[in-house]
Amino acid sequence: MNAITAKLPFSLDFSDETKRLLNWALIWLLLANIGFMTLWFVGAPPRYAEIITFAAVGLIVKRFGFWVRYLSFVGAMAWSALSFVGALFNLNMQSLLHSLKFFAEIKPSNSIEYIFVAIGILIVMGFTFRLMRRDTNFSATPHMIAAGLMCAGLAATDHQIGKGMRGHYKRSAPAGAIFGSAQKDSGFAAVADGKRHLVLVMVESLGVPMDNAEMSRLLFIDYKQSEAIKARYEISEGTNPYYVSTTAAEVRELCGRWGDYYELLDGKDDSCLPAQLARKGYATRAMHSFTAEFFERSTWYPHVGFEAQEFAQDIVNKGALPCGGVFAGACDRDVPKQMAAHLKAAKQPTFMYWLTLNSHLPVPPGQNLNVENCERISPILAKEFPQICRQFAIFHDVDVAMIKEITAKDFPEADILIVGDHMPPYFDRHHRSQFDPGNVPWLYLKHKDTK
Repeated sequence: MNAITAKLPFSLDFSDETKRLLNWALIWLLLANIGFMTLWFVGAPPRYAEIITFAAVGLIVKRFGFWVRYLSFVGAMAWSALSFVGALFNLNMQSLLHSLKFFAEIKPSNSIEYIFVAIGILIVMGFTFRLMRRDTNFSATPHMIAAGLMCAGLAATDHQIGKGMRGHYKRSAPAGAIFGSAQKDSGFAAVADGKRHLVLVMVESLGVPMDNAEMSRLLFIDYKQSEAIKARYEISEGTNPYYVSTTAAEVRELCGRWGDYYELLDGKDDSCLPAQLARKGYATRAMHSFTAEFFERSTWYPHVGFEAQEFAQDIVNKGALPCGGVFAGACDRDVPKQMAAHLKAAKQPTFMYWLTLNSHLPVPPGQNLNVENCERISPILAKEFPQICRQFAIFHDVDVAMIKEITAKDFPEADILIVGDHMPPYFDRHHRSQFDPGNVPWLYLKHKDTK
């Protein structure tokens, strides 16, 4: 049988120079960005600067040998991935680099999202290793202009697609940013007269719902509907601005300024709230459901004035169950009982600070987090925003546990402030857009004067 061939109506016989340009574009524009481009339609941090930088590196090294080009690609990819993660979690590069040394303490394999990302990166690096052996050293002026136009076009496309979500990423405090915090705006710290305990709870990834009636209804609903809470506490609520991520939020609420934890590693800051309260005769205690080493909290917590600290292993040893996830630690729902026990046994007024953990994204099903049937919280969220629904299931369990303890007859007089650290950093536009990108909520329970 004779072979049947089809003849194209145009020629694809590119010049060698054009082939080199196409090889270069395949590697330094397509493969360098294809993983991020797949997220365009679900939402992701803008990357136009990274696209331009990646292409510039490719133009600089295109005339060098294989290993120089391949290692340059690997380095640029690592920088681009770090920049993406930093934008996703509202970390500036300095904060992100400080975070890298703690990577061994988390368990990304507990998240299907991270597993897919790792597989995707390995596939891209494998294709790049093979294609990088092609000649990419074009030099003709028209081809250089073409490379610049292709890069500019890709960067402009990324900029255009992500412009509606630009305020949701890379939230570092600009110079002169007006300061605000829950402990300042609520008046929480002003009531420190030594007559009652003070409790500050910072809730991981608790954000302000934006144009979502169901989420707004659910926020702090357990406290607002509790008759026991209303009988014992005056309830007020509000919002305050946030920048960067959790450790910056801790500095915001504990030290009354914008900043981050690495500024506190080398010495004490006696202006921070725990230190101020210690001088007034308060015992000061910090609790966190994760490890002591993560972000070096066991080092800087004493520097801001905490005399006692308890972390995941301490909390589990006292009876809390372990909870899994990417950040595996103690189950937050078991902590309020231990907090209450400390306050009931206190011989002096106490400032109790607790940083929660389990609602850190991503929140996977299973792992003893009690999030599988989040329809019990909201059928609407379970259907339309399943990831948010799982977070609200965790918030609900913690709130119920808190209410049980702080309304008990033998619970001592205390003022309680609950505040979010930052908006939940969902990578997809569908979930992320449900939150105010600039503010976090707080709820203040001020013990009623019974005298």
